[in-house]
Amino acid sequence: MLLRTLGRLEETSSPLELTELATPVPAVQEILVQVSACAVCHTELDEIEGRTPPPHLPVVPGHQAVGRVVERGSQAKKFALGDRVGIAWIFSACGRCKFCLEGNENLCVEFRATGRDVDGGYAEFMTIHEDYAHAIPSVFSDVEAAPLLCAGAVGYRSLRLTGLKDGQTLGLMGFGASGHLVLKMALHRYQRSKVFVFVRDAGERAFAREIGASWAGGVEDEPPEKLHSIIDTTPAWRPVVESLKNLEPGGRLVINAIRKEEGDKEELQRLDYAGHLWLEREVKSVANVSRSDVREFLELAARIPLRPEVEEFALEDANRALVELRKRSIRGAKVLRIAKVSGV
Repeated sequence: MLLRTLGRLEETSSPLELTELATPVPAVQEILVQVSACAVCHTELDEIEGRTPPPHLPVVPGHQAVGRVVERGSQAKKFALGDRVGIAWIFSACGRCKFCLEGNENLCVEFRATGRDVDGGYAEFMTIHEDYAHAIPSVFSDVEAAPLLCAGAVGYRSLRLTGLKDGQTLGLMGFGASGHLVLKMALHRYQRSKVFVFVRDAGERAFAREIGASWAGGVEDEPPEKLHSIIDTTPAWRPVVESLKNLEPGGRLVINAIRKEEGDKEELQRLDYAGHLWLEREVKSVANVSRSDVREFLELAARIPLRPEVEEFALEDANRALVELRKRSIRGAKVLRIAKVSGV
């Protein structure tokens, strides 16, 4: 499924075109992966609508791909033919800068994103350097594993950046693919902590309570108590302002979003220093993921085991999955099941 031009999803319900492309050839340290599943991410909407750094057009989106190694470059030795691997948002980084050497390659200025800077997983085949592919634990099916590679991994990084300790209260602003995995993860890691969920849809509030939230309310509702940390996964500005007023002194808001939309930017005019930032409240953003984030999270997810709620679509129905995601029609994660497509 190929993206040729950028534009608002409201203006075209079919931004991706089903296209026949040549099977890519792996370079010397690359592997060729036959993709079996690829999860759908809100970042794809950001790419299509121009809120990310400009993608390399035309491009095949998708950065939560699972498949099997079917060919190796002449110097690729880490995976055997037939091994199952996952491919995440981080496609490559320079490997030489201070950020890469510190393990924070997600901050590298030469960071390249799968499905934005290079072709991704909305396709039957893709290539990647073997160092940036991840072994998939056997406990997960292909469809279960796909959302873990971004929604799960970036959720893991977000939760780590909160600095949360067991017994402290966590808030989740928004409750999509990443939010429901963070809730499950937090309940496992911080068993004395309460998790409060803020989301506008009543069905999603019920879903959050169903899988363990202590409380679930609307974006503007006042929770039963102030929170130590809040993770915001929404594309809007209002939840930022609402989150800050719900933090306790010294609390931290972690914004897990690649961009914020402009539609409600006037909400920032409501930001009041005394009511929102005073008493050492702070804001921290999440930028991408590192390889260690993905690998550590996959190990943790296998131990729990952490199984995402998924809704499957055929590859050729990727546009419908994106439209539903845009309309906030979400319960867990949307995953494309990649099979041989006929009639292209």
